[in-house]
Amino acid sequence: MRTAKEHLDTILDELKVAQRQRVPLAEAVGLVLAEDVTAAVDLPGFDNSSMDGYAVQAASLEGADREPVELRIVGELAAGVARDVEVGPGEAARIMTGAPLPAGADAVIPVEQTDGAPDGVVTCRAAVAPGQFVRRRGEDVRAGTAVAWAGNVVGPRTVALIAASGHAECVVHRRPHVLVVPTGDELVPPGEPLAPGQIHDSNSTMLQAAAVAAGATAEILPAVGDDDDALIRALDEAMGRADAIVTTGGVSMGAYDVVKSALKDKGVDFVSVAMQPGKPQGFGHVIESSTRRRVPLFALPGNPVSSYVSFEVFVRPALRRLMGLEPEVRPVHPAIVTTAMRSPAGREQFARAVVTRDAAGHLVAEPVAGQGSHFIADLSRANALLVIPAAVTTVAAGDQVEVVLLDGEVCS
Repeated sequence: MRTAKEHLDTILDELKVAQRQRVPLAEAVGLVLAEDVTAAVDLPGFDNSSMDGYAVQAASLEGADREPVELRIVGELAAGVARDVEVGPGEAARIMTGAPLPAGADAVIPVEQTDGAPDGVVTCRAAVAPGQFVRRRGEDVRAGTAVAWAGNVVGPRTVALIAASGHAECVVHRRPHVLVVPTGDELVPPGEPLAPGQIHDSNSTMLQAAAVAAGATAEILPAVGDDDDALIRALDEAMGRADAIVTTGGVSMGAYDVVKSALKDKGVDFVSVAMQPGKPQGFGHVIESSTRRRVPLFALPGNPVSSYVSFEVFVRPALRRLMGLEPEVRPVHPAIVTTAMRSPAGREQFARAVVTRDAAGHLVAEPVAGQGSHFIADLSRANALLVIPAAVTTVAAGDQVEVVLLDGEVCS
């Protein structure tokens, strides 16, 4: 059997970062820049006021902190409005935050330090230094300089900078589109009535959500029954819009394991991985008939917990590889386990656990009660995977173990 790491390495070695695509900024969030972004304009683009107040010549207010000084108001400037106003000695222009600094002025006195007169004469009760409360052109960014770099992940703050720098789009590595293909005659869409022996298809919705959470887009195909030809037809019809395909079910040794029987001679390798849950796995590339494009396909087990763990261990890192995101694998953290556990010899176990922090801030892992591969309720309750090496068969309460956090940082 392969180890989980060997299987993941095999997958990642076969994948390349997705093609470049120019997208609107709102669609770039969470993706990796494929080329540097250079500012098209200065930031700020002109000298402007950082306060509501009065634009003045600083020399006109010398000594105003000791004895109030009156200045004649010669105009008013608002943000977004350009007016031909010039300020001379003994004069002031009423100005709003963001408005261009008028000719002749070299400072701004905040309105709070004046009597706030709208016109006529304003009384000022403070001195100001040249440049005070003035945002100078280009003091943040100069046109022609790089503001974001290839390899950076685009976030809300990056979007703000790129937009302010004069760009409505950027070039990123494309977000992959995932097709989720459920298999099995027993599957019924959620919400529909069940006949004897049938179950609701929960895996597809789970895997679609997991793919979206990883940064991809995803859609679910109608469930395919235990028929090789039906599966091949479904894939042929849909793979033209897929960057990756994830099947669930039909990968073991049973008589009706349709994914394995249909795809074993079509570029997909089916292997046993030394892990629990998720021992049966399949990976390879299927060929789109019209374009001959190779589309990676992940064949996951059908039990819900096995399917989810397989996605976390293999598919999520692969999707991050396609997007150029790092790290591809979630980091592991040390935690103290609260309950003794057994683990199968020779198989790395990914047990579900609820991880919290103790009073000292250390991570504490409580394994969920149901570790079987069909326990969906306990899977939903867990927020971490507790990783037990293949060589370890028993874990005692109080032992330190490694955990993978599924929902981000644990606060309490």
